[in-house]
Amino acid sequence: MRHCCDQNSCHQSTAVGHDGGAAAPIADTTEHRWRIHGMDCPSCAGKIETAVKRLPGVHSAEVAFATERLRVQLTAEGNREQVIRAIHAAGFTPFNDQAHATPDVPFWRRYFSLLILLLLMLLAGAAQLLWPAAAPWLFTLATLWGLVPIVRQAWRLARSGSPFSIEMLMAVAASGALFLGETAEAAMVLLLFGIGEQLENLAAGKARQGVKTLMALVPEQARLITPEGIREVAISELKPGHEIEVHPGGRLPADGILLNAQAAFDESAITGESVPVEYERGAQLAAGSLVVDKSVRLTVTSQPGHSTLDRILHLMEHADANRAPIARFIDRFSRWYTPAMIATAALVAVLPPLLFAGSWETWIYRGLVLLLIGCPCALVISTPAAVTSALAAASRMGVLIKGGAALEQLGKVNMLAFDKTGTLTQGQPVLRELCLYAGFGREQVLALAAGLESGSHHPLARALVNAAAQEQIAALETGEKHTLPGAGIQSRWQDQPVLLCAPSYLPEADFSPQQIADMERLRAAACTLVVLVVNQQIAALFALQDTLRQDAKAAMTALHKLKVKSLMLTGDHEQTARHIAAELGMDYRAGLKPEHKLEQVARLSEQHCLGMVGDGINDAPALKQASIGIAMGQGTDVALDSADAALTHNRLTALPDAVRLSRAASANIRQNITLALGLKAVFLITSITGVTGLWLAVLADTGATALVTLNALRLLRFRP
Repeated sequence: MRHCCDQNSCHQSTAVGHDGGAAAPIADTTEHRWRIHGMDCPSCAGKIETAVKRLPGVHSAEVAFATERLRVQLTAEGNREQVIRAIHAAGFTPFNDQAHATPDVPFWRRYFSLLILLLLMLLAGAAQLLWPAAAPWLFTLATLWGLVPIVRQAWRLARSGSPFSIEMLMAVAASGALFLGETAEAAMVLLLFGIGEQLENLAAGKARQGVKTLMALVPEQARLITPEGIREVAISELKPGHEIEVHPGGRLPADGILLNAQAAFDESAITGESVPVEYERGAQLAAGSLVVDKSVRLTVTSQPGHSTLDRILHLMEHADANRAPIARFIDRFSRWYTPAMIATAALVAVLPPLLFAGSWETWIYRGLVLLLIGCPCALVISTPAAVTSALAAASRMGVLIKGGAALEQLGKVNMLAFDKTGTLTQGQPVLRELCLYAGFGREQVLALAAGLESGSHHPLARALVNAAAQEQIAALETGEKHTLPGAGIQSRWQDQPVLLCAPSYLPEADFSPQQIADMERLRAAACTLVVLVVNQQIAALFALQDTLRQDAKAAMTALHKLKVKSLMLTGDHEQTARHIAAELGMDYRAGLKPEHKLEQVARLSEQHCLGMVGDGINDAPALKQASIGIAMGQGTDVALDSADAALTHNRLTALPDAVRLSRAASANIRQNITLALGLKAVFLITSITGVTGLWLAVLADTGATALVTLNALRLLRFRP
């Protein structure tokens, strides 16, 4: 991001864990970041990492292909200038991480070498018609012109620790063809390779466009409101609690809480929603949202580098750390595949002449063709291109997915378990009815309940505190509070024990027939019940009701169409759970404490590929236990950290959309692998039998790479 470290160091930095979050701090290291120009496929990122990791004093090096960033951890022995030289030596260009785009290079300069090669080829082709004796010399000149930069790059990569590069294969094949006198074919091979490289570069740029668009959403400066007035500051200076002002047409520089009574925001760049959304005072807003109608003021809630957009980019940058199993397999496969193909090509070139008196020229030529077919570019890029495109599409739908493994797992889910409060419901219950007993008054019990629950972030606790505040009743001070996990809270008031808990926590004998009748009536109305007990006497029964999310029913219907079962896991009473489950058409388990919910998730995970959707601290263990955990975007930080994915705008309809996208991505990856290996298999046979030559081998390789990339780019246009 623009506020990240550039070439200046950050001491005692943190490493990034496999879930895309921060791991434990690495002591005595400094972090350095660069943007890298010249990468056109994920294998380029691997070459840079290999080159940098070989340097002394490098603790770790990580290249994010999606955002073109290199992050290096250096120990005291490390040298930043050495890293820069190593990147240049590998054939890539590092530049300031704070820059928004790669340096603008004129068209003629960018394609100068390729244009000269094309001109020489045209001259050689014309000479073949007008002056045949000169044609071989011109083709040789074209070959040498195209070969020099490729040999130079192959040598650089070999010295940097990547000897089996496509450049090395091309250099050997073109040199061999030139040695055999196939000058026209050698030149054509280099021309096709150059065109293919440029097409790959353009396709890679297109694949990264979604990420670059997100990066451009946050402005450089913010208008900070201070006692001395409004002043412009860099967004890196914004801290939680700061008050900022944004004018119409401007984008929010950080996540924040709206202070205006009402305002409209265009969130299309983040969520894909084309219609501006009206928000009222107190609404949580995401960085990058566009102010539509009037100047607004907000209280900043995110730390620098930790806004909603930062989270999206952070997860996409480190998606490789949590790659899909198929991507990890292909990575391992490609490590021995290229050397194996080189060995096979060498055997094809020498064995037939030695054992069967075959023509050396014929079989060396076929070995060179096989060498080019052995290039693994299309196979290597098949999965990361699809994953990057799918993650970008998911972020536009309001779904953060932590890497390829989570993306793949999401498509396999056949059951989703939901927490109720704050997940299926709005998470903002209100007091619907208050039943008083044993001579206690309304003001007294509300004051006691507010005193017991003050400081709690649980939705039911906030509902009781808000109910007292709305009636202008001050909370009563109580003694030391003790939380009963999953049940309630207890304390002392005027030397009497007081308890606020779920009715299920008390023995049924403690309730009178009238109280039992009240509870049954309110539970039938889908109310959540809380009992206040003062000195072993039931003083009041609070009936709280939380309305369902507007899109909950549509989301469950869509999931059922995808053959994904839905299940509600709640601590609420049986009657309340049954009422809500019936309305949504789902199964349920009621009366569950956090440990029971975890047991249910563990048991169900043995029978299904289970996803768990929740929002609270008590959901964190279940989110971790499930095959994939999905957190509501406005849930607790613990839930978000425990989850594998998050719904940034709390829209449940994004869940079936994300499942469809995941399944589409898996299908796309299978298509890409089939295409890459299928073409290679066909040309492997035709090259050994002498049907196809060098230039068709290159065309097959670059063509396959372009095809799998273009196929992966279709995911960017995914529409649910």
